[in-house]
Amino acid sequence: AISERQDYKNNSDQKAAAAAEQAKKEESAAKDRQFAEELKKPLQTYRGPDAFGSLVVAFPKTWSAYIDDSGTGEALLDGYFAPAVVPSTASEKSVFALRVQVLNRPYAETIQEFSGQQEDGTLTVAAYALPKLPKVVGVRLTGEISEGKTVDMVVLPLRSQTIQVWTEGGQYGKDFNENILPNLSFSP
Repeated sequence: AISERQDYKNNSDQKAAAAAEQAKKEESAAKDRQFAEELKKPLQTYRGPDAFGSLVVAFPKTWSAYIDDSGTGEALLDGYFAPAVVPSTASEKSVFALRVQVLNRPYAETIQEFSGQQEDGTLTVAAYALPKLPKVVGVRLTGEISEGKTVDMVVLPLRSQTIQVWTEGGQYGKDFNENILPNLSFSP
């Protein structure tokens, strides 16, 4: 006990300085996280063509987008979103913060594609409706969609077409749930 008191007496200034420095670092890290979140606001908005449901996607202003809405191929509208710069769309290793597609096929046919992954337990499926369109009910898929790709995906019917919106990996889940899905809308 005497040695502890002696240590405190001789080293109290250094211990207080070390504790103050640690508190400054923690406060700085918290402010940096808060600043990064505030920097994303206000959200940017992409409005798709009327022929593809006038899809409206709001995303953080710190993200970039590459969108092919030419209406050719199976994906009539194909959007890629990522922070700062969109990575290669041709590489299977690229991870995107957000993907948006309007597919030129019926909703039931699209959902059928995921039945095998649901049966083997790699995907969980639950009913889902967007906050802005509560009457349009689709599904939310969570899990591994392909080898090494984990997604959180929402699939919704759009007339004779299908809308798919998803995030890849886990690091963008907060933005997906707090910014993307609450602001997503289209004309059913």
